[in-house]
Parts: sequence; structure tokens; C-alpha cells
Amino acid sequence: MMRGDHTSQKLAFSFILLLIIVLASSSQSALASKKLPLNEKSPCKRFVVYYHDTLFNGTDAANATSATVANKTRLGDFNFGMLVVFDDPMTKDNHLLSPPVGRAQGFFFYDKKNEYNAWFAFTLVFNSSEYKGTLNIMGADLMPQKTRDLSVVGGTGDFFMARGIVTIETDTLQGDFYFRLKMDIKLYECY
Repeated sequence: MMRGDHTSQKLAFSFILLLIIVLASSSQSALASKKLPLNEKSPCKRFVVYYHDTLFNGTDAANATSATVANKTRLGDFNFGMLVVFDDPMTKDNHLLSPPVGRAQGFFFYDKKNEYNAWFAFTLVFNSSEYKGTLNIMGADLMPQKTRDLSVVGGTGDFFMARGIVTIETDTLQGDFYFRLKMDIKLYECY
């Protein structure tokens, strides 16, 4: 083999390697420039459901959809430490007796001593003809705020590995034993 052939092979190899690096970096910067901040990005799927919670009051087991499993502590006047487990119906409108499109199953607990605040972890289990599968949701419900955002951290079925935000708003509150949340679900990662 001649010395010139070896040098030209090295140059050709170096040129190809450089070309690959340049193309890879330009395609990465092109992809990076197409990423929009979440607040400027449109959701790939968006819909609204209503979550209905009827807390067991000691006498109405037939209609209750949630129950306190750990009582509040004596620290503060805002149910601090109270743990509630729920299996609540979800509807497409705000009527409790509308046909459910699924259920919200999970728990929340009050985690602030000096004002009402809860932390939620639950799964929306869909059973309608429109959607099949689940959405997993968790985060802080900062109750004094008009609207609050919880994170969608995954899902199954029609919502396989979904990511997004659920904006909740208290639609009605009837004493300590019934509340309804409007849930505006915005998914930004859909597969």
C-alpha cells in the first residue's frame, strides 16, 4: 500500500466524520429551536370532566364516595393530617346524576396547619365509549386559589404515557360532605 493512499483514506474518513458531526448538531439545533415553552404550546388533547365527592358522614354509606381513614390532628383548625380515600364519579357535565364517564380513585390529605391545603394522588379510570384507559394525577391543591394546577404524570390505554396539566376549580361546595371540581385536562405529550 502506498503512503499517499493511506493519507487520502485518513482525510476521507476525517471529512466523513466531520460531516456527520455537523449534520447531527444542525439537526439537534433545528429540533431545539422548534421546542416551544409549555405556555405557548397547544395541547395535543384537551377535555373537561367534573369530579363529584361525597364524604361519608357516618350515616349515608349508600351514597358516600369517600371516607376519612385518618382523623385530623389537633394542630391548627384546617383539618391538618386528615387523610381521605375516594372512589368518585366523573361526569361530562356538572350534574351529579349524569352518566359517569369514569371514576377518580385515590387519596388526598390536608397538609397545612394555617389554611386549607391538600395534596392529591389519584387515577382517573375512564369507562366511556369516548375514552378507554387511565390518567395518573398528583400534586398540591392550593385551595385558597380560584384555579389550581396538578400534574398528569402518566397514563394507559388512550392516554399511554401522557403528560400534562389538570387545572381544577371548585365548582360547588356544600358543607363538609359534598364538593364538585371542574377539571380542565390539557395533555402536552400524547402517544
